[in-house]
Parts: sequence; structure tokens; C-alpha cells
Amino acid sequence: MTIQEPMTLLTDYLLAGWVIWLGWRLWGGGLPARLWAGAFWAIALAAIAGGTVHGFQAALGENVSLALWRITVYAVGLGGFLLVAGALRGILPGGIGRWLLGLAGVKLALYLAWMSFHEDFLFVILNYAPDLLAVLGLALWAWWRRREPGALPVIGGILVSMAASAIQALGLAPHPHFNHNDLYHVVQMGAFYLLYLGGGRLGEGDSP
Repeated sequence: MTIQEPMTLLTDYLLAGWVIWLGWRLWGGGLPARLWAGAFWAIALAAIAGGTVHGFQAALGENVSLALWRITVYAVGLGGFLLVAGALRGILPGGIGRWLLGLAGVKLALYLAWMSFHEDFLFVILNYAPDLLAVLGLALWAWWRRREPGALPVIGGILVSMAASAIQALGLAPHPHFNHNDLYHVVQMGAFYLLYLGGGRLGEGDSP
């Protein structure tokens, strides 16, 4: 069986394995950490499905490739929602946090419905970017208001993840056999490590 994009397949699977392990480490914490563990596992599922499409699309056929692609985009949406949910539960556990979580749930439902009839990755970006910005804003607020212990690693992780997205969007490829998608996956591994360091400590700060 021919692998169309072996390095993209490899880096996707490496990213998946990495975040599965980090998620397992987070699972032993409180509710915010467990929500982030779920987010990590959703992203791992997206990486496995996406990597499989990149590597074996010709052999899989159109229907299977499309099914895997839908799994990818749905899982990314779920992962973004769970990141927001974990940040809200750790930083704003009161009434306003629950209200914002409800809005995030409505946004997720609309995204999943939309992606049932659309395939363009642009919509995935347009949905995921606000999730990252929301987590960044919450972490900045938590650091400013009460020096939340997990805030700085979360801020770093979001910024590194945004840098990875910029690499992918700009098509920055360091080598013909290591393209922008491959570099994106490697940089995201660093981003998720920082998110792991911060996510395990969300909610440990003093009450505002």
C-alpha cells in the first residue's frame, strides 16, 4: 500500500500519541483538568483521522476519506469546546461562567450542524480560533486578577498554538519532505505540553 504523505502521517500519529498520554496524566486532577483531558483526546482523534486521510486517501476511497474527514472536523470542534469548558470551570466557576459555557455549547452545536454539510477547513479555523482566544483571555484575566498558577503556561501554550497555525496558514516548509503540515504538528506538540502544565493547575489560585 502506497503512503501518499508519509511524514504528515507520522507527525499526525506522533501528535496523537503525545496528547493521549498528556490527557491521561491530566485525568487524575480536578474537573477542569479532566475537561482538558477530554479536549486532548478529542484532538488526538482528529490527528489520527486526519493523518490516516493524508497517508491513505487513495486506498481508502472517497466515502471512507469523507467519513474520516468529518470525524476530524467534529473532533477539533469538540476539543475546542472542552478547552473553553475547562478554562471556565477552573477560572470562572460561578454564574457568569455557567452562562458563558452555555453560549459555548450553542456555538459547538451550530458548528457541528454546519460542518455536516460543508467540508472547507476554513470553517474549522473560524470555529477553533475563537476558542483559543477565549482561553487566552481567561488565562490573562486569571493571571492579572489572582496570579493563577496555571495561567502563564496556558498563555504560552495558546501563543505557541497560534504560531503553529500561522506556520500552516503561510505554508512554511523547512524541507521538501517536511512540509508546513508536518512542522505544524511538531510545534503543536510543544503547545500541548504547555497547555498540559497549565491545565493541571487551573482553579488553584485565590478566589477573585
